Amino acid sequence: MSKMWQVLIVLLCVAFSSYAIAQDKDKDKDKDKDRKEAVKEASKEVEIGEVLTGSVTHLRRIILPVAIAMPEDKYAFAPSNGEFKGVRTFSQQLKHLSTTNFIYAAAILGEKPPVEAGEAENGPESVKSKDEIHKYLLDSFEYVLKAVDTINEKNVTAPIKNPFGMGTTTRLAMAVLIVGHCNDHYGQMVEYLRMNGIVPPASPQ
Repeated sequence: MSKMWQVLIVLLCVAFSSYAIAQDKDKDKDKDKDRKEAVKEASKEVEIGEVLTGSVTHLRRIILPVAIAMPEDKYAFAPSNGEFKGVRTFSQQLKHLSTTNFIYAAAILGEKPPVEAGEAENGPESVKSKDEIHKYLLDSFEYVLKAVDTINEKNVTAPIKNPFGMGTTTRLAMAVLIVGHCNDHYGQMVEYLRMNGIVPPASPQ
């Protein structure tokens, strides 16, 4: 092999090595940029409305499947064994949860509730079938999402009219009440399912 070829081979090797090193440096820069972006995103302050929206969306995601899982002919079911006299039927549980969603969300918005509360806050008598109750439930969550979306750091603890007619309350108190109240009735409806031999959708067994 001539000296000229030897020199060319050496130069090619150096060129390829330089290119490879440059590529590695670019990759390292990209990785470093990605790491910085991830840290920036993780440290980003979350708005209170976003937190509440996430909570309400989760509630809707676990409660609707419960409503779907119960057969329509069992919507009139209410426990009878033990101290259960006068408890709500399954359909009344759903309608009550939905009605109070409307009431509490209306307080956040400073509006009159868009539905009739009915007896014991069980909602309109006209809402009867499984499909009608499902729509009523979903509409109530849409209304709640609309309400919590208006909550921010400036108005979260500002006094608002109490829907129970006793002084004032706050938007935060109403939002917390919605989450707690929905979870309360979700737990009751899960038991109604199990009493009818139905495994709750969110439960593995």
